[in-house]
Amino acid sequence: MNNIKQLILSIAPAAVFAEGAELTVSLAPKEVVPVLKALKESAETFFDFLVAMVGMDSGETLGVIYYLSSSANPALQIVVKTNTADRKNPLLYSVVSLYETAQLNEREIFALFGIRFINNPDMRRFLLNDDWVGFPFRKDYDANPELNHFSPESKEIIDITHRIMETEEGLREETAKIFNDNEYVINIGPQHPSTHGVMHFRTSLHGEIIQKIDVISGYIHRGIEKLSEGMTYPQILHFTDRLDYLSANINRHALCMCIEKAAEIEVPERAQYIRIILDELNRIDSHLLAWAAQTNDLGATTAFIYGMREREAILDIFDKTCGGRLIINQNVIGGVMFNIYPEFQQDVKNFLILMRQRLREYDMFFSHNVIALGRMINIGNLSKNDAISYAVTGPAGRASGWSCDVRKYHPYSLYNKVEFKEIIRTEGDSYARYLNRLDEIEQSIHIIEQLIDNIPEGDFCAKTKAIIKLPEGEYFQAVETGKGLFAVYIESKGDKTPYRLKFRSPSMALVSVMPLICKNEKISDFIGIGGSMDYVIPDIDR
Repeated sequence: MNNIKQLILSIAPAAVFAEGAELTVSLAPKEVVPVLKALKESAETFFDFLVAMVGMDSGETLGVIYYLSSSANPALQIVVKTNTADRKNPLLYSVVSLYETAQLNEREIFALFGIRFINNPDMRRFLLNDDWVGFPFRKDYDANPELNHFSPESKEIIDITHRIMETEEGLREETAKIFNDNEYVINIGPQHPSTHGVMHFRTSLHGEIIQKIDVISGYIHRGIEKLSEGMTYPQILHFTDRLDYLSANINRHALCMCIEKAAEIEVPERAQYIRIILDELNRIDSHLLAWAAQTNDLGATTAFIYGMREREAILDIFDKTCGGRLIINQNVIGGVMFNIYPEFQQDVKNFLILMRQRLREYDMFFSHNVIALGRMINIGNLSKNDAISYAVTGPAGRASGWSCDVRKYHPYSLYNKVEFKEIIRTEGDSYARYLNRLDEIEQSIHIIEQLIDNIPEGDFCAKTKAIIKLPEGEYFQAVETGKGLFAVYIESKGDKTPYRLKFRSPSMALVSVMPLICKNEKISDFIGIGGSMDYVIPDIDR
């Protein structure tokens, strides 16, 4: 860490460091890009992975927190902070030139906090319309509904972005067109069954070849992070189930662990076993639906029915355990809400036997189908460098040769006590992503087998206070969901409600790379490529 400090101080002598779980450095706005560039290009640090960007309103200042890691060693992490005291016209410098994932993240921060980023080529708001009055995540936001009337009428999409670029003469405000007048643009979504939710892709075509895609989201934005600021920590838990609802149990596990770490709550070992078993069942559930949906996107209706058939067996186990199927409602602060039922272990073991049989059936039935191979192999190619730059994690990132499993590099709960393989392929195409999910199902089965007969006796939930107040500070917890890295950031002022809460969405990164991997592909392959990425829209529209 001393070498990192010396590197930063050589560029930003006034940098302020703070020790904590991760090294944290505060920089002036003009120092951010040079420092991050040096951290990324240095062979010793190689911080080429922008894990998360968190917009902040600290009262007197508006700012951004960057969580950085290294693809060579994802266990290594550093936190960089910057802010501006100008609340009327807040400007910070864009890091899009270093990290492509910053594009949508900066646009989201602009929409919610009003911070514009110098040199970002597209400064339209993301998740909100450009005519929205005010910035909802600011502490001084006027929530009067009269300021933003709801209208059922459609609005014309204006293909113009306003941006601020740095020139030799200084900063210059300018406009740029998203699509040229002579481009042929079609709308894919938002009302389309194969966009996997209300996602809108404006797509420019040359004949049947995709030239450009403009990603538009926010049709079901619910302001979950803002609502959390007015709720106690136990009240917030149910929100995580409604993000990536296919990883509901894992999402909630992340929030519970973040709170437990901050409040120093020790979770009973029995609860740890139950959590991980249910997490891995939830991962299989997610991958099964991803497999079923991708095969359906390619035209295989029968395969879709097969995937849903096996998923139903998992949902039955969830139902018997806690009464939930999609929204599982099992993890709570301190452990789990319900103990396992008497037949739980036998039901799980029976399912594992069945699932292994079905994996062989999937392999014979679909995985080598000549038509399916023609629509997946060398289609939607994503290189390792682009996967890292766009922060594409999970099975999609690992299909491009990137070792990025949170369970391996930041093992939480019992993951340091079980053995499993991280599934990595290097082809980076739709077929590699397809195969990765099936192989990860086998690894989840292997993890559960190591735990299911060894669940210890004891409490399944620690005793906690009715009102939980976290110590003042900042807390961050990442987990590995079915889609990739999901993380929770909490800033506490010592109250029973968070001052700021942020969910890092893996699906936002998966969608952000669609314009890149679909370019020069046929429009007929667009839906199949999207299915191979396995994004879920409510995970983006938080």
